[in-house]
Amino acid sequence: MPDVTILPLTSERFDDVEHAFAGGGDGASCQCVWWLITAREWNEGSKDERREMFRAEVANGPAPGLIAYVDGEAAGWVRVGPRTNQPRLARTRAFSASPEPWDDETVWAVSCFVVRREFRGQGLNAQLLDAAVAFARDGGARVVEAYPVDPEDRKTSSNELFHGALSTFTAAGFRELSRPKPSRAIVGLTISE
Repeated sequence: MPDVTILPLTSERFDDVEHAFAGGGDGASCQCVWWLITAREWNEGSKDERREMFRAEVANGPAPGLIAYVDGEAAGWVRVGPRTNQPRLARTRAFSASPEPWDDETVWAVSCFVVRREFRGQGLNAQLLDAAVAFARDGGARVVEAYPVDPEDRKTSSNELFHGALSTFTAAGFRELSRPKPSRAIVGLTISE
């Protein structure tokens, strides 16, 4: 059984998250800043500029997510934090059906997963999600919200699963709040009153 450790991203672990990003999918080019900037900023920026933006976010704190290590190797990532820190979520039409007010800082969002190819299919996303919920609870979240893909509705590429799979969230106790598209759900988990 592999040894899995999940830790908050700090500046000292920045090279580790870059290693996790380099293992397949869009993480290396996105640098997990998609939800932080406008479409125009995205289109005008380079991968290197996005990396420096991400590095600055990490340096300024608080940690914007968690890194999973499998037997000491950085294998995965999840972005989790106050939804207000991810402003593009509020501007995404498909997510406007959220029942939670967009300016509520006690609503946290799980918005991105990255798992290196060689560690996929081992339940790492579920472990990252469990750790993200605990991290949100410790950070004062009242609700954790997410926007997963439902691969049961249609064939889904592994790159589309950066949102997470609906089944991972429902298995963790999240309930479906709305279905803005047949293959996309908004899910939530109340963790404190």
